[in-house]
Amino acid sequence: MPLWAQAQTIAFINPGKKDEPFWRTVSESMHAASRSLGIRLEEQFAERQHLSTFTIAKAIAARPAAQRPDYVILTNDYGTGPELLRIFDGTGIRSFMAFSTLTTPERVQYGGPREQFKDWIGSLEPRAQDAGYLTAQALIAKGRAMRAHGPDGKLHLLAIAGDRSTNSSIQRNEGMQRAVRQAPDVVLQQTVYAGWSRAKAQEQMGWLLHRHPQARLVWTGSDLMAFGAMDALAAAGAGQPGSTVWFSSVNTSLQALQSLHSGQLAALAGGHFIAGAWALVMLYDYHHGRDFASEGLELERPMFTLFTPAMARRYQQRFGQGFDRLDVRPYSKVLNPTVQRYQFGFAQLL
Repeated sequence: MPLWAQAQTIAFINPGKKDEPFWRTVSESMHAASRSLGIRLEEQFAERQHLSTFTIAKAIAARPAAQRPDYVILTNDYGTGPELLRIFDGTGIRSFMAFSTLTTPERVQYGGPREQFKDWIGSLEPRAQDAGYLTAQALIAKGRAMRAHGPDGKLHLLAIAGDRSTNSSIQRNEGMQRAVRQAPDVVLQQTVYAGWSRAKAQEQMGWLLHRHPQARLVWTGSDLMAFGAMDALAAAGAGQPGSTVWFSSVNTSLQALQSLHSGQLAALAGGHFIAGAWALVMLYDYHHGRDFASEGLELERPMFTLFTPAMARRYQQRFGQGFDRLDVRPYSKVLNPTVQRYQFGFAQLL
């Protein structure tokens, strides 16, 4: 029986927690996409314990051949990617990296898809620099408009980033730094890494407030870290978000969207959760004989949208009750032979 005629099965090792807004959104949108494409999707959460991803991967690879999925979708959070690719290589399970692929140094050491790891067939990443750049630009513009300058006439900015090793985190930080370099009136006081944790961001923001009292702009790499920093601001009685201190962030959780409406967040980018659903489209087409290699084995696409309050309302109207209405079939090349290039943005879904 040809490969395309068999039921397609895909496993996704979700690096996040089941109750973590971003990764829950990823999960819900991927399950909706899999239903629309007729894919059997299996998902296991690593609960932010990166060593657990290896345990999950080894258990999947050790199954009897008939019980193994056709494909596995992986992320390279905390540099786990090379070992995960090694675990699956040679098992007959094809690997695909989504959200975060190998970093440049890792690619130099291990090569790209279909090279050293021959069962690694490709990757899809949101263009993460956009998230850092767009939110930092908007935050700086807000600071200028609100005259949030220090006594030296400069805007002083604090950055609370995710981690030092995940490619999407590195790229977001580089985007933020690019926006700062283009703004001669902005001083980046300090960048700290909160590991995507609200509690850690709160702890770090507590001492950042003491160390840099002139800073009134706070760039964050995720919504949870923004809320942790706001918690510290409130605990210290050091100001009000959106009134005396301005924050930017990333992700489309309900609380983040509400914070954009209320003005607590001056800037918010999101939409990249859809990368998992787009990865399923690529694997569906690959499974049915349409290799994405014609567009490249490692795709990076602009998926981040800088939300306005009006766009946030449309997002809530469209997806506020879940992703049951998400149908990704119009984006498949196999199902739509006139599609020559993947349109993997996010704004067209609103």
